Amino acid sequence: MNIWTTFRKASRFQVIPVMLVPVFLGALGAFMWKGVFHPVLFVITLIGAGAAHLFSNMINDLWDYRNGADVAAKETPEVISTNSGFLSGGLMSERTFSAITWSLLGLAVLCGVVLSVFSGWPVLVFGGLGGLIAYFYVAPPIRFGYRGKGLSEVAILLSFGVLPVMGAYYVQTQDLSIDSVLLSMPIGLLTTLVLFNHHFLHWQADKQAGKNTLVVVWGEKRALNFSKMMLFLAYAFLILCAVIGTLPLYSLLALLTIIPVYRVYGRLKEHNPSAAYLPLMGASLQASIRCGLIMMAALLVQGLIQL
Repeated sequence: MNIWTTFRKASRFQVIPVMLVPVFLGALGAFMWKGVFHPVLFVITLIGAGAAHLFSNMINDLWDYRNGADVAAKETPEVISTNSGFLSGGLMSERTFSAITWSLLGLAVLCGVVLSVFSGWPVLVFGGLGGLIAYFYVAPPIRFGYRGKGLSEVAILLSFGVLPVMGAYYVQTQDLSIDSVLLSMPIGLLTTLVLFNHHFLHWQADKQAGKNTLVVVWGEKRALNFSKMMLFLAYAFLILCAVIGTLPLYSLLALLTIIPVYRVYGRLKEHNPSAAYLPLMGASLQASIRCGLIMMAALLVQGLIQL
């Protein structure tokens, strides 16, 4: 296994679009609403946000391993583990894994500092909040991802919706806008849905390890109903954005991306084996990316029309 393959698997690089899409949306929002776009600042924003996301993935693996959640997932029959497996499987030492993890944070901080020089100190607030959320999601003493009070869902909505969209918009415009908040809600809720649905794959192991996600606290039936509610709420915000002009009306084509996810829900029962949730994970991830891409295309086209 070469260095790139090792890094890609350890950091779960394949899911990085869930962070990059919101950054694109924020920058394209600035292009459509204000007619501004600074490509160099945009690239630095992408690099910083991507590094922050990969740091979040790895710090979660690190603390889930230390807290016993990953080992419990590996040892529990029929449970599907969603961590990289590098620590729980003994493929990489904790010291090496930690070094890579903190290097990614260093890169994210460096990008934030550079951006703050050109766009102002609020950039550091956006980045700092995201970093604190990523770290204390599973790290002591807060570990709010283990508390089962909906805090982790709020954190994901902020980290993969509100903060990257507003932050990318601010980098381009040095301005705060309610439109950027509204724009962040469809993609933020869909990404929150992806992270929420992945708890179904290993909730029994989470319960053993004391990781009280909402799936553990509520049980499958109630958690599944909440999952459906988040899906419809995301698309309700999409409609709202189109109606009030935050997005052009033709962005409503993104409503079509709900269909595959809705079909998967129809095949699920009140109680399901872990493997039954794999299609839901895949469909919700695809919906998040596809909906985001259509929103991006709509903002870009409308921005070009208005030039």
